[in-house]
Amino acid sequence: MERNAATPGLAIRAMAAEDMAAGMRLCRASNWNQLEDDWRVFLSSTGGGGFLACKEGRVVGTVAFLRYDGFAWIAMMLVDPQERGAGIGARLMEEALSVLHDVDCIGLDATPMGEPLYRHFGFVNEYALVRMQASVEAAVLEASVPGVRRLRREDLSDVLRRDREVFGAGRGELLASLLERAPECAWIAKDGAAVRGYTFGRPGWLYHQLGPVVAEDSGTARALVARSFSELDGRLFAIDAPRLDGEWLAWLGSIGFVEERPFVRMFRHSHAHPGRIARQYAIAGPEFG
Repeated sequence: MERNAATPGLAIRAMAAEDMAAGMRLCRASNWNQLEDDWRVFLSSTGGGGFLACKEGRVVGTVAFLRYDGFAWIAMMLVDPQERGAGIGARLMEEALSVLHDVDCIGLDATPMGEPLYRHFGFVNEYALVRMQASVEAAVLEASVPGVRRLRREDLSDVLRRDREVFGAGRGELLASLLERAPECAWIAKDGAAVRGYTFGRPGWLYHQLGPVVAEDSGTARALVARSFSELDGRLFAIDAPRLDGEWLAWLGSIGFVEERPFVRMFRHSHAHPGRIARQYAIAGPEFG
């Protein structure tokens, strides 16, 4: 269904699979990292979706959302650089919030440029994050880490039980898709039957994204990340890390990671962040929460 917007000549409609090429065009115009597989997560996940802003038959903006069982996530807010400042982002946010009216908790990650828009809609800062990048050389990392091995499909049930507690909601569809897309980035740390940590990742247009990284402590997080990088020698990586554990951030710096840009996690009104953020050493990316 297409809905006319207050902005002259602008219409908002639901995004479909055949619109992914338009979404990719806007990603490239903003120098974002996403691939079509990332858009596909929104369009294929239960309760997920997206909207397009169209002007004179041309797509000039996007927004997408996911429904986890405990909350909803808004992402992929993109406006054509030539159309910014005309209220397109606000119209897209209105549409996303309208379809998520029945959700108790809504979150997103904001760049400094987008933060004022989200504040207008009642989102408030929860905690800061930082994107760090590096081409990590395997020689600076341990070649083998006891207790850390590749994550296999049969591990998913144990991982998802742990992840529901740490993340605050079930995101089984997302993690299963990441394992299928990038098994080389998926590792698990176990102590007997207990899951002490795990990591996933995915390829991108500019770099590989490593995350989520979930661990009981920073030592386990370091072991998981070291194992991942030792298998992907010299590849450019990004990690989006909460600014909560200085030791963890210092270790990333010691192996070559440098800060690219800050951003902030926001939730609407008085919503508290779900899960256990102290165990989340890297998020899945601003796209997925």
